[in-house]
Amino acid sequence: MKHNILLILMTLLLISCASKREIVQIPILFNDERVELTKAYLSQRYNLEQDSPEITPRMIVLHWTAIPSLKKSFEAFNRPTLPNWRPDIESVSGLNVSAHYLVDQDGTIYQLMPENIMARHTIGLNHCAIGIENVGGTEGVPLTKKQLKANIHLVKLLAAKYPIEYVIGHQEYTLFEDHPLWLEVDDGYRTEKTDPGMDFMNKVRKATKKLNFKPVPTK
Repeated sequence: MKHNILLILMTLLLISCASKREIVQIPILFNDERVELTKAYLSQRYNLEQDSPEITPRMIVLHWTAIPSLKKSFEAFNRPTLPNWRPDIESVSGLNVSAHYLVDQDGTIYQLMPENIMARHTIGLNHCAIGIENVGGTEGVPLTKKQLKANIHLVKLLAAKYPIEYVIGHQEYTLFEDHPLWLEVDDGYRTEKTDPGMDFMNKVRKATKKLNFKPVPTK
């Protein structure tokens, strides 16, 4: 009898350990230059004058990198200044794009920066949004089931830490243009997005339905 109880307890422990996803820390470069560029972005784009680039997360935005590897995706976010391959948004700010989390094709979650520091990933909403990027997203490297499960896990984890009201796909960001959370000062500054796709978003929403996130605004 004691042997059976011990076996059951060991099995439950193994299941519990297996269900915990390790979040790997691989911080991007966040030096003084990036801090100042982030504060300038908050000021110039949102009219938010702050002594630090801190945010209060109220939203999670899911993305894909459209880059086929973890290494190159990380390299795209790592430098503080915007590289020449993004001239479409370079004139708006010199701050490089980034995100708080990066999920690899195998479902491994990497944290790139603190959740309460602004990352540049979604026009109009960076001041209140945690960004989750997923490696891939192209026809040749589509998002995987393991990435989907990792995103669901991460959304649940973040919702337990912060007053998250919305979980959206990057392609839905312009639906917030008339919302109180929208702060972009330039009506002409928009980029067209399709990531991470509505199929991916619908599956995340179905799996997190019990968290009662607010519906995305409609136009």
